[in-house]
Parts: sequence; structure tokens; C-alpha cells
Amino acid sequence: MNLAQLLVRAARVHPERPAVLVGDRPQWTYRELADRTSRLAGHLRNGLGLQPGDRVAVYMTNHVAYLEVLYAAWWAGLAVVPINAKLHPREVEFILGDAGAAVLFVSDDLAAGLQPLLGGLPALRRAFTPGDPAYETALAAPSVAPAHRAPDDLAWLFYTSGTTGRPKGVMQTHRNLYAMTSCYFIDVDDVQADDAIVYAAPMSHGAGMYNFAFVARAARHIVPASGGFDPAELVALSQSVGRLCLFAAPTMVKRLVEHIATNRAPADGFKTLVYGGGPMYAQDIQAALTTMGPRFVQIYGQGESPMTITALARETLDERTHPRWAERIASVGVAQTLVEVRVAGPDGQTLPTGETGEVVVRGEAVMAGYWRNPEATAQALRDGWLWTGDMGAMDADGYLTLKDRSKDVIISGGSNIYPREVEEVLLRHPGVREVSVIGQPDAEWGEVVVACVVGSEVTAAALDALCLEHIARFKRPKRYHFVAELPKNNYGKVLKTALRDMLHKEEPTC
Repeated sequence: MNLAQLLVRAARVHPERPAVLVGDRPQWTYRELADRTSRLAGHLRNGLGLQPGDRVAVYMTNHVAYLEVLYAAWWAGLAVVPINAKLHPREVEFILGDAGAAVLFVSDDLAAGLQPLLGGLPALRRAFTPGDPAYETALAAPSVAPAHRAPDDLAWLFYTSGTTGRPKGVMQTHRNLYAMTSCYFIDVDDVQADDAIVYAAPMSHGAGMYNFAFVARAARHIVPASGGFDPAELVALSQSVGRLCLFAAPTMVKRLVEHIATNRAPADGFKTLVYGGGPMYAQDIQAALTTMGPRFVQIYGQGESPMTITALARETLDERTHPRWAERIASVGVAQTLVEVRVAGPDGQTLPTGETGEVVVRGEAVMAGYWRNPEATAQALRDGWLWTGDMGAMDADGYLTLKDRSKDVIISGGSNIYPREVEEVLLRHPGVREVSVIGQPDAEWGEVVVACVVGSEVTAAALDALCLEHIARFKRPKRYHFVAELPKNNYGKVLKTALRDMLHKEEPTC
């Protein structure tokens, strides 16, 4: 069940189809990609003597060589450790050491900062930079046949963000990732040969994981010339390449929609935009649908069940005449086909419809556990269910609405306040561009609600009046902190920990 068989099949059946493009310029056909991959795998296996199950780390910005590095590792029977390109070299050093990575692939823009730390990693045998002479030499090695891997062998070792301590390595098997790919076809979108996935978001995360569906169909893979997310570039690619598909964080979707609306740019070259990784506010998806039409699908997942907990179909998003449309577009959809999802109380029992509890999931896509961390594994996986740490409520039709991460719930005066509910109200003000609501310690109330707002021509008094009009008095922010921008990771997700640190160091303005 080696994932590399997806590439083997695509190259055998459709050898001359374009596989990898930089911008709209073709680089390799599927035959060429498979040949390069098999040779690089040969060097890893025979040249370096790596054994099945050894770990290969990939610390690269989006790069034309990213796919061939991933598939070479699987082809050789190894496991991939994709590393966030925005991490500090010291954080990367920890991941390399914890994973016991034997080989590292690092892009040239990141290599210099990491080089001084590599000598302290005894398991690391070799570091390669795609494009340099050593890498080209490795590509000249004799080809090898793909290694056999069992379904439950480790394929992808993904390290969590580590916001509550050291990051943990999520073990995803070949079976997990095949299940994720099946869910893409069933619950998200079908892929045709002339579709093209563009990696505008980091390939080390969810965007890169969606490669499997497009390799399975021998469709096109585009690395933007910019290497990342640029709305004007994406619009241009949608016109020159056509049938563009991408995975993006909600903040990226919002920027793209605003660009298209402001510039009256065409949207007909986009086929599917899958969004997830953070909350998409109801007014933002409504604006997206109005501007670009029914091209959107929402997914909800996490590293421990990658991209595979729930999905909100494009048909549902487009069903404006449904009496509960407004509620449904604010949800994250229904359970994907190969998993079970429920909302549970602390005792593990399923809660009644509409009650808020922790989201739990089980199925073929759920991780095998945390790398060399049995304590954390036992805490997250209980009686076959993954406890996600996300709070949500499910309606009678199976639509799940997320509230917040359990650690982000604000408890003020003994009452639970879910930041997203407050954020949805504040975003109704036309002057508010972005907002993040957090709890701040308070001697009297335990915590008080603080809203960090990005916007113009908006006052605390106006926002307070808006909250009093739409939500209970105890939920409204006690303080408003106006900022130029919200701290985010490279995936566009707001870093609430950074916001809390910022407010701890300075007095909020009200």
C-alpha cells in the first residue's frame, strides 16, 4: 500500500501528461517525474544505505522539487517529516533530533540559517539542497523498484505547532493518507485530468497533502513562481492554466475574493477552492459566494485526522433557498464518509443535539498516535476515539458547528464564552476587517473578554452597541484593543498565544 504506487500508476498509464509546472511553464511530465523520483530513491536506498522506516526531513519553502522529494522517500520505503518553513532553526533542530531524521532536504533560502546546527544531530547522515551539485548527482543514481510498505507503516510524521509545549510528532500511515485521499474524492471534489492544483499555501501542510488526489488522476501540479500566495498571480494562472484548484486558509480566501471584487477580475478559471485551517466567518463566505460563485468547499480536520473530520459541500453552500442556509454556512458541515464524528461530554457520552462539548472522531484517517510519546497518545486516543480538543455542537441533521478550541474558551464569572460567537458579531461592523477575541486574566471575574480589532473608522462604543444588540451582555468584550494587524502563522491562522503575550506586555486601549 505504498503511496508511491500512485505515481507509478500515473506514469505508466499517462506518461506524457504534464505533471509539474512552475507558474504556467511545464517542467516535467509524469514519465519524467517518476524517473527522477526512482533515481533519487535509488540514491537514498543504495547510495546512503537507508532502511525501510528511516525518516527523511523536508525543510523547504514551496519548490519545484518538493513532490519528487516526497515521492522519492516513499519510493525508497522511508517516512517523510515535513517541516514548516517558517520555523526558527532551533525549532527545526528539535524536530530533526526528535524524529531521528537520517536525511534532510532543505531549500537554498533556508540552508544557511540551519547549517551551523546540523553537526549536533548524530542521526543525520546527509543534507541536500535541490539544485546543487550533490542533489544532481543523487538524481543520476540507478533507478530502483518501489519498496513494499504495509498499510500501517509510517508515511508522514507531522509535527504539531507546539503552542502548549514542545511539538508532538503525529504519525500518519499509508492507510491514513489513502483514506484521506478517498475522502477527497467522495466528500470534497472529483479531479479530472485537466484540473490543476496550485500550491499557494505551504506544501508541508494540508495543501501538500492534497497532492495525492491529483497524482492519482495524473492531473497538473503548479508551484507559483512567487512560491506562495499572491491573489493577482492566482487570477493570472487561472486564466492561463485553467481549472485551478487550491487549498487555502480563510484569510487567504478573503484576500483573493477582495482582489477579484476590487479589480473586477475574472473568476471563471477557478474550479474549486477548499478552505479550512481556521474559522471562516459567515459574512466572509457569503461575500465569496457572491463574488466567485459556487466554487467553494469547506473541510475541517487537524493533524491527527488530516483534512478528514467534516466537509461542507459546494451544493450546500450554494443552497441559498434552504430555510437553514445561514446556519449551515456557519458550520463545518457533516462527517466525512470514512469517519464517525460525535460531540461528547467529559465522561465520553454523546451529548444531546445542540449541546456544546468536545468533538471526537474515529475512522481510517485517524493517526496511529504520537511519535515516541505514549502518554500524549493515551490522552488523545481513548476507546478508539480521537479527542480533538475542539468544542462544537451538532444539529439534528448532522451539521457540526465549531465553537472554539477547548483551551480558547473564556470562562468569565463562571460562564463559558466562545470567542467565535463574539467575533461573528463584531465582523458585522463595516469598519472591522479582522478580529480575534481572547480571554485576559482578571482578579474579579477570572477572565474578561478582550477583542483585538483591525479596522478603520470604528470605535469601541460602536462595537459595544453592536454586541449589546446581538448577544448577551455578559459575552460582550470588556476591552477593545485596536491593532494594525493580527499575528499569524504562515498558513494565515491567527496566533492567539501571541496575542495574549502582546496584551500581557502592554495595556489595552479602550
